Amino acid sequence: MTDTVNLGLPCIEGSQAQKHVTHNDALRILDTLVQLAVLDRDLSAPPGSPSEGQRWIVKSAGTGAWAGHDNAVAAWQDGAWQFSAPQTGWCAFVVDEGALLIWNGTAWSDFISSISLQNLPLLGVGTTADSTNPLSAKLNNTLFAAKSVAEGGSGDLRYKLSKSAAGNTASFLFQDNYSGRAEIGLIGDDDFHFKVSPDGSTWVEGLKIAAATGKVSFPASGGPREMLAANRTYYVRTDGSDANNGLANSSGGAFVTVQHAINVIASTLDLAGYTVTIQVLDGTYTGNIVVSDPWTGGGNVLLQGNTTTPTNCILAPTSGVAVAVGSPVSTSNISSSPKLLIAGFNITTTNAAALQASDGARINIVGNMNFGATGTGSHLATIRNGAIFVSSNYTISGNAASHFAPATQGNITCNSKTITLSGSPVFSSGFASAGRMGMLVSSGCTFSGSTGSSSKRYAVATLSLIDTSGGGASYFPGDTAGTNDGTGIYN
Repeated sequence: MTDTVNLGLPCIEGSQAQKHVTHNDALRILDTLVQLAVLDRDLSAPPGSPSEGQRWIVKSAGTGAWAGHDNAVAAWQDGAWQFSAPQTGWCAFVVDEGALLIWNGTAWSDFISSISLQNLPLLGVGTTADSTNPLSAKLNNTLFAAKSVAEGGSGDLRYKLSKSAAGNTASFLFQDNYSGRAEIGLIGDDDFHFKVSPDGSTWVEGLKIAAATGKVSFPASGGPREMLAANRTYYVRTDGSDANNGLANSSGGAFVTVQHAINVIASTLDLAGYTVTIQVLDGTYTGNIVVSDPWTGGGNVLLQGNTTTPTNCILAPTSGVAVAVGSPVSTSNISSSPKLLIAGFNITTTNAAALQASDGARINIVGNMNFGATGTGSHLATIRNGAIFVSSNYTISGNAASHFAPATQGNITCNSKTITLSGSPVFSSGFASAGRMGMLVSSGCTFSGSTGSSSKRYAVATLSLIDTSGGGASYFPGDTAGTNDGTGIYN
C-alpha cells in the first residue's frame, strides 16, 4: 500500500478488501493535521490522560511512547498515539502560548520571525499609508531598544537619517494638527539647525551648529557667532526669499534683499579674517543698503553685482542714500569702523548720495561701476571722517550735484584711474566739491568723455582741500571754471 508524499495518507489499492479501514486512517491523519492546533510543545513524555483528538509537539528527547518521535505531531486517536513527522512549511498554533509556529526543516520556529519583509511599497501601523507617507503609524508610544550583547547585538542603538546631498534635508519635523511648529536637523545644508514656527509658514531659527567648526550660534537673538573657516558667498536674486539661507544661487536658496544679507553677516558671523561676498544677480533692487556696524573678526565683505556689465545690476532706492556705510559710535576708533568693498552696480537715486561713508567708515570701489542720476545728491559722498577709496576704473552716466563730495572731515582718494563720462552728465555744484574740512586726493586720472553744459569743474570751501598734485584748474571735467571761497585749498 502506498502513501501520499506530503501528509503520508494511506492510499486504497484497486483490488483491496476492507477499503473503509484505509479510508478511515487517511481521515484520521487529515483530522490531525488540517487546521493544526497543539496544546503544548514543552512535553517530552506523553500526558497521563489524553483526550480523543488532542495533539502535542514532541519535545526532544521524547520518552516512553513518544521515544524516537522528536518534533513530530503526536495525536491521541482511538486509544493510541498517531505520529506525523513535520514537513518544511507546516504551521501549527500552540494553544498555551498563543504562538504560531512553522517547521523550517530542522526546528519549529516563530512564524512571524521567519517572515522576511523586503521592499514593501506601503506599510501602515494603526493607519493607512499613502504615496506621500509610505511608512505610517498611528499610536501613542514607540519603543526602540538596543539588542544586547547576550542577544547577539552590541548593546548600542543608533537611529540614522541620510539625505542625498548637502542641499537636501534630513530632519525631524514636529507638527500641531499636521502643521509644522518645530524642526531640527540638516535643513538645506550640513549645519545642524533648530527652527520654530507659530503657524507652519513663518520660521525662526533659534540655534545653529556649524558643520565645519562645531561652533554654536543663535541667529534669532544674535548670540555666539559662527566662525568662518573659509571664504563664503551669499546670493541675492530678485526671485529669492529672505527666508532662505542665501547659500545657493537659486530661487529657493538666495536672499531677495541685499540688506538681509548684510544683516545676516553682521549678526551671525565671525569672519575670522576671511572674505564674504554678497553676489547680487542681475535685476533692479529698490531697497536702501545700510552698514552700521563693523564686521566681527576682521575680514572683508564684498558687495558685488555684474562687474562686466554693471548696468544690468541696478541699485535704485525710491528715496535716501543707496549705499550708506557708517556708525556714529565708531568715530573715535577708525580701526573698528564698518567697511565695505563694492563693485559691479549701476546706482541711481532721487536727490541723495549713491555711496556715502560716514563716522569713520570706509568704502572701497574695487570693480567696474556705473553711476547714474542722483538729482541733487552726489555720487560719492563722505562726512564725519568717512572715507571712499577708488581702486578701479568706472563710468558716470547720470547727472548729480557733484561726483566727488567730501565734507565734514570726510575724504575721498582716487588716483590714476580712467573715469568715463557717458551721455554728457551735468554737475551743478561742481564735478569735485569739497567743504567743511573735507579732503579729496586725485591725481593722474584720465577723464574720457565730457560733461553737459553748466558743469563747474570744482568747488572748494570752508577749510577744505582738493589735491590734484598740480593737475591744474582744468584737471576735472566741466565747462565752467572752478571756485574757491578763499578758505579752502585747490592744488
